[in-house]
Amino acid sequence: MLELTEKQKRFCDEYLIDLNATQAAIRAGYSTKTAKSIGQENLTKPYLKTYIDERLKKLENERIAKADEVLRYLTSIMRGEEQEEIVVVESDGDGMSSARKMNKSIGAKERIKAAELLGKRYGIFTDKVSVDTAIPVVIKGEDSLVD
Repeated sequence: MLELTEKQKRFCDEYLIDLNATQAAIRAGYSTKTAKSIGQENLTKPYLKTYIDERLKKLENERIAKADEVLRYLTSIMRGEEQEEIVVVESDGDGMSSARKMNKSIGAKERIKAAELLGKRYGIFTDKVSVDTAIPVVIKGEDSLVD
């Protein structure tokens, strides 16, 4: 892959903000007069497109939870390691009340649900029996079924 110039790299990074090639070219330092054509031209260069695609994939990986992250989270809920924020309303007297936020442990219902989801994942709670075997089939009789 060709080495990107600083301006090209800046263009690519700016393009990822709003996917607007003209504005990305302007923000990267290209002339406003030629920004539209430079922006479009940059998007046709394979090595710039490769860089943009790699950055998009990295951003996607950072934003989307993977299976191991989900399993770790469910495990922490099941073990009671997570807390949730709730709003508590307290009386101040004279018909007045105030609300405040506080943290409390995850309830049993949520912990059981997390355990069920983990159990499903690992096949712990299955009523079905899986049999993986080969059964030989022997066909006896005449070679031809047509008279």
